[in-house]
Amino acid sequence: MRASDAYDLRACLRSAGMRATRPRLALAALIFEAGHRHLTAEGLHREAAHTGTRLPLATVYNTLHRLTEAGLLQRIVVDARRSYFDTNTTPHYHFFDEDHGRLVDIPAEAVELSRLPEAPAGTEVESVDVIIRVRRTG
Repeated sequence: MRASDAYDLRACLRSAGMRATRPRLALAALIFEAGHRHLTAEGLHREAAHTGTRLPLATVYNTLHRLTEAGLLQRIVVDARRSYFDTNTTPHYHFFDEDHGRLVDIPAEAVELSRLPEAPAGTEVESVDVIIRVRRTG
């Protein structure tokens, strides 16, 4: 979502149950004004520092997690050490470039899942994550 499309960052934060403090507004602007993208908490923390917004890394993590819980971001767990946050919350999958640590969107219609196992008793499938890991050849 883009602020240039009249997206109200204050409303965004309120919908996530967050007060629209100056640091959170600065983070929301960095997250949403650039369009669809994949970001890490550490990368967002560096971006904020480059714009003069100094805040603890914990604030960045808390903000990202609250926005994810509110459905405004999608969390992509690449491995036990790395999580990315995706501003594209529509159903889709990802390539993960192992050489550069970068996610690339794959449209949902480009992947065909023909069969899933039956979910354990008392549960239902909430979503399916597909991450295709790639490396440069040669």
